[in-house]
Amino acid sequence: MAAFDDLPEGCIATILSRTTPLDAGRLSLISKTFRSAADSDAVWDQFLPSDPNFIDSIISHSPSLANIQTKKALYLALSDRPIIIDNGKKSFQLDRRSGKKCIMLAARSFAISWGDDERYWNWIAMPESRFPEVAKLDLVWWLEIRGIINTHALSANTQYGAYLVFKLIDPRGLENLPIDLSVGVEGGNNNTKIVCLDPNLEPMWQMAGRRNRHMSRLQNRVVGLPRPNIRSDEWLEIEMGEFFNSSIEHEEIHMSVIETKSNQLKCNFLFEGIEIRPK
Repeated sequence: MAAFDDLPEGCIATILSRTTPLDAGRLSLISKTFRSAADSDAVWDQFLPSDPNFIDSIISHSPSLANIQTKKALYLALSDRPIIIDNGKKSFQLDRRSGKKCIMLAARSFAISWGDDERYWNWIAMPESRFPEVAKLDLVWWLEIRGIINTHALSANTQYGAYLVFKLIDPRGLENLPIDLSVGVEGGNNNTKIVCLDPNLEPMWQMAGRRNRHMSRLQNRVVGLPRPNIRSDEWLEIEMGEFFNSSIEHEEIHMSVIETKSNQLKCNFLFEGIEIRPK
């Protein structure tokens, strides 16, 4: 390693810029020369998205970023918290370990069946949401949510996962219904999963009461299905599917959340959005 340490700092910076943000941080511990190189703008400029117009656009949505003096500090700021863009319909963040783009589409970015009819859905503000509003399901039989993202908004040569982000508050119907989640390239094969959105693994039918037998039959429909996890921001999320963004051509990724077969009433589902992040 001493031979590498004897290299000019600019040469070390060039080498580090061809690694990853995580590797650059680790290698900065080798020596003062490596630390100086690892902190340089030459290295971190390579980890930021390559389109300067894109970075300028992100900064315009968060003016405090314009006062950041170094590329490393800018990178850390962009990976520290989501930045709301597109008039509150999306958020952007960098994955700290890889520098890949993370995009979350807000509920307002999606086509929701009867989403503008207050008899069925309402749009409400929630302090714990990153977005100005979320969609609250009040009462529907037919649940259908569809959305699209173009791959040019994401990082190239990256495997992505799409994650449904939501909450359930005293839900009705959804605790015993299989839900179809789908992700796929337009014109290609869709990756479809059947899941249960209720994270509660303790079925209600285990409680005493005359409805036990009926609830048991309902619960059997979702036994063994994937269930959501709690995120660090206290929302629930469940993986919908994954896809590879090759960047060879711009493609549309279609996503959907559907339950239209049961003719069962559903309510108290709060839809924040769908997050697309590197795997």
